[in-house]
Amino acid sequence: MKIDAKFSLTSWSSEEDPSSGNFIFKQDQGGEQLVVMEKSTVHWKSSRPDAGKIIKSDELPPTIVNFLNFSQINNPRVYQDKRMVMTFTGKLQYWDFDADMNSWSLIWLEPKNNCSVFNFCGNFGTCNTNSRLPCKCLPGFQPKFMDKWKAGEFSDGCSRNHTSSCGNDFLSLKRMKVENSDSSYEAKAETDCRGECLKNCQCQAYSFVGQRDYTTSCLIWSEDLKDLQKDEDDGYDLNIRVALSDIEATTRNCGTCGTNSVPYPLSTGPKCGDPMYFSFHCNSDTGELSFMAPNGRYSVVTVNPDARTFVIQMKAEEANNCAALHASASRILQFNQSSPFNVTSSCSGELGNLTSDSTLEGTVEVEISWKPPLEPMCSSSADCKDWPHSTCNENKNGQRRCLCNSTYHWDGSVLNCTQEAGRLGESSDESKPLALILGISLPIGTAFLCAAVSIYVWREKVVKRREKQRQAVLHMYDTEKGVKELIDLTPFEEKDHGTGIDVPFFDFESILAATNNFSEENKLGKGGFGPVYMGKFPGGEEVAVKRLSSVSGQGLEEFKNEVVLIAKLQHRNLVRLLGYCIKGEEKILLYEYMPNKSLDSLLFGESSSQQLDWATRFNIILGIARGLLYLHQDSRLRIIHRDLKTSNILLDAEMNPKISDFGLARMIQGKQTEANTLRVIGTYGYMAPEYALDGLFSVKSDVFSFGIVVLEIISGKRNMRFYQVEDDAPSLVGYGWRLWQEGKALDLMDERAGSNCNESEFMRCVHVGLLCVQEVPSERPTMGDIVLMLSGTQSSKLPIPKQPAYVIRRPLSATASSYSNAETNTEITSSIEEGR
Repeated sequence: MKIDAKFSLTSWSSEEDPSSGNFIFKQDQGGEQLVVMEKSTVHWKSSRPDAGKIIKSDELPPTIVNFLNFSQINNPRVYQDKRMVMTFTGKLQYWDFDADMNSWSLIWLEPKNNCSVFNFCGNFGTCNTNSRLPCKCLPGFQPKFMDKWKAGEFSDGCSRNHTSSCGNDFLSLKRMKVENSDSSYEAKAETDCRGECLKNCQCQAYSFVGQRDYTTSCLIWSEDLKDLQKDEDDGYDLNIRVALSDIEATTRNCGTCGTNSVPYPLSTGPKCGDPMYFSFHCNSDTGELSFMAPNGRYSVVTVNPDARTFVIQMKAEEANNCAALHASASRILQFNQSSPFNVTSSCSGELGNLTSDSTLEGTVEVEISWKPPLEPMCSSSADCKDWPHSTCNENKNGQRRCLCNSTYHWDGSVLNCTQEAGRLGESSDESKPLALILGISLPIGTAFLCAAVSIYVWREKVVKRREKQRQAVLHMYDTEKGVKELIDLTPFEEKDHGTGIDVPFFDFESILAATNNFSEENKLGKGGFGPVYMGKFPGGEEVAVKRLSSVSGQGLEEFKNEVVLIAKLQHRNLVRLLGYCIKGEEKILLYEYMPNKSLDSLLFGESSSQQLDWATRFNIILGIARGLLYLHQDSRLRIIHRDLKTSNILLDAEMNPKISDFGLARMIQGKQTEANTLRVIGTYGYMAPEYALDGLFSVKSDVFSFGIVVLEIISGKRNMRFYQVEDDAPSLVGYGWRLWQEGKALDLMDERAGSNCNESEFMRCVHVGLLCVQEVPSERPTMGDIVLMLSGTQSSKLPIPKQPAYVIRRPLSATASSYSNAETNTEITSSIEEGR
């Protein structure tokens, strides 16, 4: 069987009836994507086209990728014992026959869950695989048919709270998957893209997109938005046209955080909501809303302003089970009587009918309600304009709040002053003395009012001027120049937290409790920055805690670098910064915990590399390459790591690589690709020659370090201790180059990689590794080229590597770093050499 543009695969009518069924797998009419049609309706659709292919390389095994992309089949035997099935339930499946087990194995299927079904939540509805209720409407929208929505039927989608979509306000969502845009054109700035959308009332949304060739374009959606869901890897930063009144009912509202509204009185900061409800954090980079309980942080799944409730996710063991949850959750979350939050009886602990995603296993969703708030805080009566019949005055506790006028009382359930019954019919006998009082006091009151208005106008001008200055500062900290200036500021103290920083601030006492007072039993290792501890918060969240050493030479520089700079980066192959703490001389960073520790410990540690088979090694190499490509080219702030090595590659529970330790990283601005320094800091054996000798660093110096890491992964040997293995070879690079010239590159293979090593992939890694360590920087490939080379998608023949750069000398002794022993980091100046 061969697939071409006319190919289609039709399901059976039922499990027993082979007649044509309702589902057909084929190309779409445009020929750019693959679809599964349920009669005339799209049931599933492949991702957006990538480099001329209708299926991207990370969606399917390589054999079926070439099959579905209509590649020339050079070896038909590849497809023996394989089959593709279109089931009568609408599942597209790819099977492989295991001769040893004498059975068929399911390799791939789509749609794999509800959110994979095309437009499962309907127009303007977002799908979330991490929630037991998968669908919700965007802020400013509501279900078209509420009864059907509550019954779990989401296909009708959502509609705007107000029919008009011709306003000037937009809802900003980060990294969203969405159906293809209706039009696109080149644009130099986001303001141009926004202006183009504002010109047309039919424009529903826009996205300003940067391309890999450094050009930028503007995507415009004129029809209702379909197939919306979070996509951290390939999603758009989407701006959706909404009425401001639909997402911010009052000036004290905190607006939106991603796909969640944050209604009054809930607060994400001191400038919005009520201070008593300041228990939420919005990550502006990812759009994730978190609830900060006294014992830890929990992800907020959804917020229901009408019911005054929100739902958080907890680990199942934290709440035991749903039957015992209501009695125990308040204790688990440590809510006291004065807290405005209460745990309701609602709980979802079993995988229900609406979603069955495996990521939800071991979790429960807890519904929390909030009490009606007191009157809003205020500084002047102008702050009370959203609450009629109220005036800014001090209450009995000395707080200035919008207190209701006489004959009105505050109703926190409707957030308004309501008129008291029985006060409408005042006695007519009271009207005469009231008129006399008014006649005397009115002229005096008018004079005072004029003075008050003058003072108010003056104060409003001062407040507006200060607010403009504050907004200018905040905007500055979100630009390349502003970030660099924030990093270069010498002071960095406890009072500075929150200024231009995108991760939460943790109090020191909670960190002491999580690490058992930094006990030796919790210690994971010690690096140049200082010791690293394993911490566990009462909520069950495990973290890695890096504590700044008072004797560290570059510790403060590293700390500022990671808190300000790396917090703005998000990628699946970068270790995630969860928060930080400053308490006096204590400076602490909190990261996601990596149970498999570092690549260095698995390759060269006492446990050897028995669990690192070839498939795992190749996946690690690809993951590191994708992480570096993001740093160099695809992130908001283009970064040169400057200290890439195996000890700075951490492995999660699934052995996925995460690049860590950004203390030496540097940002490059605009189209700049290199910089220089008088203080050369790095690790022997991984530094590019132009950096070690002349202080010149660029994206190509990271490429050199990547090449060293690749050679170490495939050989299982250190570059700078290689003389201990081969006396006649100065280094691993030199040994690899000699084998390459002699046509014996396969001898470089680590025998522990296993018998299942793919020879073609191995030779490709050797080839790419030697290209990366060439002496002349301009001859080394970019990370974009490297990802294409490794994935096998580069059509042209790989260039022949030239002689690499390596130094014939013995290395200095190694010291501990991160989770394991690693090479010595060294700073070289014109006169000194110090360890990091």
